[in-house]
Amino acid sequence: MVKNSFISVIFQEKKKENRGSVEFQIVSFTNKIRRLTSHLELHKKDYLSQRGLRKILGKRQRLLSYLSKTNKIRYKELIGELDIRESKNR
Repeated sequence: MVKNSFISVIFQEKKKENRGSVEFQIVSFTNKIRRLTSHLELHKKDYLSQRGLRKILGKRQRLLSYLSKTNKIRYKELIGELDIRESKNR
């Protein structure tokens, strides 16, 4: 599955994956966002999936802001690894 291979690439330096860590949650939300985005390209009127996508985007944004406050170095590394563009500071 794509999800497991992507996770193993990101966390290959860690022996045991901590599935509750902020980084892991951001990676899993990013995978869900990419899957839902490709789904919505085919099904433009699937409003429930659009709502779910917005909720996941909000959760990921909150986790990214938490990570940026606690560990700036890891935040910048994760943004670069996942190819997420940095949002403007509020």
